[in-house]
Amino acid sequence: MLGDEPQTMARSEEHSPELERQLLRRSVMALAAGRDRCDGCHRTPLVGERVHVYDGERMLCELCRRERREAPIRSEAVFGAERGHAVRLTDRRPLRRAA
Repeated sequence: MLGDEPQTMARSEEHSPELERQLLRRSVMALAAGRDRCDGCHRTPLVGERVHVYDGERMLCELCRRERREAPIRSEAVFGAERGHAVRLTDRRPLRRAA
């Protein structure tokens, strides 16, 4: 029985590179599914970067905007997923009156 234990341990330590790639690919795709992408280069803009919206809701990143001559309909900053989920502390103590 002692001869069987090292083989069992060796098998459990083996890993499948293909399985790891599939799991990584699936998690990256799940993260990117809800994000906007630039219609020019298909890149996901970074948080804090400005994106520019043109006719037909076509969105371009700052890099691709330089290739367009017309002005965008609007420009907006890219926010992180945590925006709107922050806790705002407010002071609810009664005001003190000056004596």
